[in-house]
Amino acid sequence: MMPTLEMTEANKTPTGPVVGVPNGSQILIICDDSSAEQLKNIFRQAGVVAETANSMTAGCEYARSGRFQAIMSKPSLGDGSWRRLLDIAKHYDLGFEVILLARNFDLTEWVEALDVGAFDVLDTLGELPRAAEVAKGALWAAYLKGAGRRLEGASPRMAA
Repeated sequence: MMPTLEMTEANKTPTGPVVGVPNGSQILIICDDSSAEQLKNIFRQAGVVAETANSMTAGCEYARSGRFQAIMSKPSLGDGSWRRLLDIAKHYDLGFEVILLARNFDLTEWVEALDVGAFDVLDTLGELPRAAEVAKGALWAAYLKGAGRRLEGASPRMAA
Protein backbone atom coordinates (compact mmCIF):
# COMPACT_ATOMS: atom_id res chain seq x y z
CA MET A 1 0.00 0.00 0.00
CA MET A 2 1.32 3.46 -0.90
CA PRO A 3 1.84 5.88 2.00
CA THR A 4 -0.18 9.07 1.79
CA LEU A 5 0.41 12.56 3.11
CA GLU A 6 -2.27 13.51 5.57
CA MET A 7 -3.34 17.10 5.04
CA THR A 8 -4.61 19.30 7.85
CA GLU A 9 -5.63 22.92 7.91
CA ALA A 10 -2.25 23.70 9.51
CA ASN A 11 -0.23 22.46 6.54
CA LYS A 12 -2.51 23.16 3.60
CA THR A 13 -2.95 26.24 1.44
CA PRO A 14 -5.38 26.67 -1.44
CA THR A 15 -2.65 25.42 -3.80
CA GLY A 16 -1.25 22.58 -1.68
CA PRO A 17 1.11 21.87 1.19
CA VAL A 18 3.48 24.51 2.51
CA VAL A 19 7.02 23.21 2.25
CA GLY A 20 10.18 24.64 3.78
CA VAL A 21 13.36 25.39 1.87
CA PRO A 22 16.79 23.73 1.86
CA ASN A 23 18.77 24.85 4.92
CA GLY A 24 20.99 27.83 4.18
CA SER A 25 19.37 28.67 0.86
CA GLN A 26 19.05 32.30 -0.17
CA ILE A 27 17.37 34.32 -2.88
CA LEU A 28 18.61 37.52 -4.48
CA ILE A 29 16.15 40.19 -5.64
CA ILE A 30 17.45 42.47 -8.41
CA CYS A 31 15.04 45.35 -8.71
CA ASP A 32 15.24 49.13 -8.85
CA ASP A 33 11.88 50.02 -7.32
CA SER A 34 9.79 49.55 -4.18
CA SER A 35 8.74 46.02 -5.10
CA ALA A 36 12.15 44.80 -3.85
CA GLU A 37 11.29 45.65 -0.23
CA GLN A 38 7.77 44.28 -0.66
CA LEU A 39 9.23 40.99 -1.91
CA LYS A 40 11.79 40.91 0.88
CA ASN A 41 8.93 41.17 3.41
CA ILE A 42 6.95 38.42 1.65
CA PHE A 43 10.01 36.16 1.78
CA ARG A 44 10.75 36.99 5.42
CA GLN A 45 7.21 35.93 6.38
CA ALA A 46 7.67 32.70 4.39
CA GLY A 47 10.98 31.90 6.08
CA VAL A 48 13.10 32.55 2.98
CA VAL A 49 16.33 34.57 3.36
CA ALA A 50 16.51 37.33 0.75
CA GLU A 51 18.97 40.07 -0.18
CA THR A 52 18.49 42.88 -2.67
CA ALA A 53 20.51 44.63 -5.36
CA ASN A 54 19.28 47.73 -7.18
CA SER A 55 21.23 47.31 -10.42
CA MET A 56 22.07 44.46 -12.77
CA THR A 57 25.80 45.10 -12.30
CA ALA A 58 25.54 44.73 -8.52
CA GLY A 59 23.18 41.76 -8.93
CA CYS A 60 25.61 39.98 -11.24
CA GLU A 61 28.44 40.57 -8.77
CA TYR A 62 26.35 39.05 -5.97
CA ALA A 63 25.32 36.15 -8.23
CA ARG A 64 28.97 35.31 -8.93
CA SER A 65 29.52 34.80 -5.19
CA GLY A 66 27.68 31.47 -5.37
CA ARG A 67 25.65 32.30 -2.24
CA PHE A 68 22.28 32.34 -3.99
CA GLN A 69 20.23 29.43 -5.25
CA ALA A 70 17.52 31.60 -6.80
CA ILE A 71 17.52 35.09 -8.26
CA MET A 72 14.40 37.16 -8.85
CA SER A 73 15.00 39.97 -11.33
CA LYS A 74 13.29 42.46 -13.56
CA PRO A 75 13.88 41.52 -17.22
CA SER A 76 15.81 44.72 -17.86
CA LEU A 77 17.36 47.43 -15.75
CA GLY A 78 19.22 50.54 -16.87
CA ASP A 79 22.53 48.69 -16.87
CA GLY A 80 21.59 45.39 -18.47
CA SER A 81 19.34 42.43 -19.13
CA TRP A 82 18.52 39.40 -16.98
CA ARG A 83 20.27 37.25 -19.57
CA ARG A 84 23.57 38.34 -18.02
CA LEU A 85 22.57 36.17 -15.06
CA LEU A 86 22.26 33.12 -17.32
CA ASP A 87 25.72 33.83 -18.73
CA ILE A 88 27.15 34.00 -15.20
CA ALA A 89 25.46 30.76 -14.17
CA LYS A 90 26.88 28.99 -17.21
CA HIS A 91 30.37 30.53 -17.06
CA TYR A 92 30.88 29.88 -13.34
CA ASP A 93 28.95 26.58 -13.27
CA LEU A 94 26.40 27.92 -10.78
CA GLY A 95 23.05 26.19 -10.61
CA PHE A 96 20.85 29.08 -9.49
CA GLU A 97 17.37 29.55 -10.92
CA VAL A 98 16.17 32.87 -12.35
CA ILE A 99 12.62 34.12 -11.82
CA LEU A 100 11.58 37.18 -13.80
CA LEU A 101 9.47 40.00 -12.36
CA ALA A 102 7.66 41.40 -15.36
CA ARG A 103 5.06 44.04 -15.95
CA ASN A 104 3.20 43.92 -19.26
CA PHE A 105 5.10 40.82 -20.45
CA ASP A 106 3.30 39.42 -23.49
CA LEU A 107 2.85 35.70 -24.05
CA THR A 108 5.60 35.52 -26.69
CA GLU A 109 8.15 37.12 -24.34
CA TRP A 110 7.03 34.81 -21.52
CA VAL A 111 7.51 31.68 -23.63
CA GLU A 112 10.87 32.93 -24.91
CA ALA A 113 12.06 33.63 -21.33
CA LEU A 114 11.16 30.09 -20.27
CA ASP A 115 12.80 28.65 -23.40
CA VAL A 116 16.13 30.38 -22.75
CA GLY A 117 16.28 29.41 -19.09
CA ALA A 118 13.99 31.35 -16.77
CA PHE A 119 12.43 29.23 -14.04
CA ASP A 120 9.21 31.27 -14.07
CA VAL A 121 7.82 34.72 -14.86
CA LEU A 122 5.72 36.60 -12.30
CA ASP A 123 3.49 39.53 -13.18
CA THR A 124 4.36 42.24 -10.65
CA LEU A 125 0.87 43.70 -10.89
CA GLY A 126 -1.02 40.63 -9.72
CA GLU A 127 1.25 37.76 -8.77
CA LEU A 128 3.51 39.10 -6.00
CA PRO A 129 1.54 37.16 -3.36
CA ARG A 130 2.62 33.98 -5.21
CA ALA A 131 6.29 35.01 -5.07
CA ALA A 132 7.16 32.94 -1.98
CA GLU A 133 5.60 29.80 -3.44
CA VAL A 134 7.47 30.23 -6.74
CA ALA A 135 10.73 31.08 -4.93
CA LYS A 136 10.51 27.93 -2.79
CA GLY A 137 10.05 25.84 -5.93
CA ALA A 138 13.06 27.52 -7.52
CA LEU A 139 15.18 26.97 -4.40
CA TRP A 140 14.36 23.25 -4.40
CA ALA A 141 15.00 23.01 -8.16
CA ALA A 142 18.42 24.65 -7.70
CA TYR A 143 19.18 22.34 -4.79
CA LEU A 144 18.35 19.30 -6.91
CA LYS A 145 20.52 20.62 -9.75
CA GLY A 146 23.47 20.85 -7.39
CA ALA A 147 23.41 24.51 -6.37
CA GLY A 148 22.65 23.27 -2.87
CA ARG A 149 25.86 21.23 -2.56
CA ARG A 150 27.37 24.05 -0.54
CA LEU A 151 24.51 23.77 1.93
CA GLU A 152 24.67 21.65 5.08
CA GLY A 153 21.52 19.69 4.33
CA ALA A 154 17.90 19.95 3.46
CA SER A 155 14.94 20.47 5.68
CA PRO A 156 11.77 19.48 3.84
CA ARG A 157 9.73 20.09 6.99
CA MET A 158 6.17 21.15 6.77
CA ALA A 159 5.67 24.74 7.87
CA ALA A 160 2.85 25.65 10.19
